Amino acid sequence: MSEILATNRPLPAKPASGHASGDKRFKILEVHIKKLQFKQDALIEVLHKAQELFGYLEDDVLLFVSHHLKLPPSRVYGVATFYHFFTLKPQGEHTCVVCMGTACYVKGADKVVAAIEKFAKIKSGETTANNKLSLLTARCIGACGIAPAVTYDGQVAAKQSPEDALAKVKSWMEA
Repeated sequence: MSEILATNRPLPAKPASGHASGDKRFKILEVHIKKLQFKQDALIEVLHKAQELFGYLEDDVLLFVSHHLKLPPSRVYGVATFYHFFTLKPQGEHTCVVCMGTACYVKGADKVVAAIEKFAKIKSGETTANNKLSLLTARCIGACGIAPAVTYDGQVAAKQSPEDALAKVKSWMEA
């Protein structure tokens, strides 16, 4: 379906309000878009709200946003894939984001990622089979002074070693 989003083809007609599926989250998102006056420059804010409501940005949601903001699907998809805080796949119960910015990388962020990948048997960008853990990397989270920085379920942790990260991830996997 992502190939559909990468085009600038016109969208099929949608119902006047809500979504054909009847999912109430689409109505909530529509109200949010209306509150922002359907402004195209509110795209990032709308995508944040959509991800908050749905947990991730599936194709239906991206097309809905595209239609309501009168933007080409390729633009919406481009923004959603450019920024690391948006995800197009369901995430695990817990999320670990390792900063790979220069300062963090130099201080061992690659070793943190490698240790988690080996333990959880997943690669960065993936979720464990039991849906307990999603491992992500970020270009930079702006916490260079506390490198290497890792975000555990939205909470930034400073000066993380592979052992620190494994202790946290193991506690999630065993819970």
